[in-house]
Amino acid sequence: MDKKISRLRRAIPTRRKISELRVNRLCVFRSNQHIYANIISPEGDRILVSASTLEVEVRQALSGSTGRGGNTSAASIVGKRVAEKAIAAGIELVAFDRSGFRYHGRVKALAEAAREAGLKF
Repeated sequence: MDKKISRLRRAIPTRRKISELRVNRLCVFRSNQHIYANIISPEGDRILVSASTLEVEVRQALSGSTGRGGNTSAASIVGKRVAEKAIAAGIELVAFDRSGFRYHGRVKALAEAAREAGLKF
């Protein structure tokens, strides 16, 4: 089993539980250079809100710091941005889906920034 299959296998129980709860989920994906956050509807058919380090505003905020988007400061910017967009769209309560990644480093920084910006999960 390679790393990707192992990670996706770890993500299955979390996604199953979130689908039972029928709430919006904040889904996080991280690559070596970037981090992405999407709020997905309970049915799983639509992305309601999204933010990533590929957005122009986030890239401008990161231009003064080192790195492009593969660090915790970039993750906290993305977490704050996705929370602001969600609150503007009327979404306050979400379930956190870490997609099989450990709750550590960039994933933890994104989650804490989203909580500080007003999302509840």
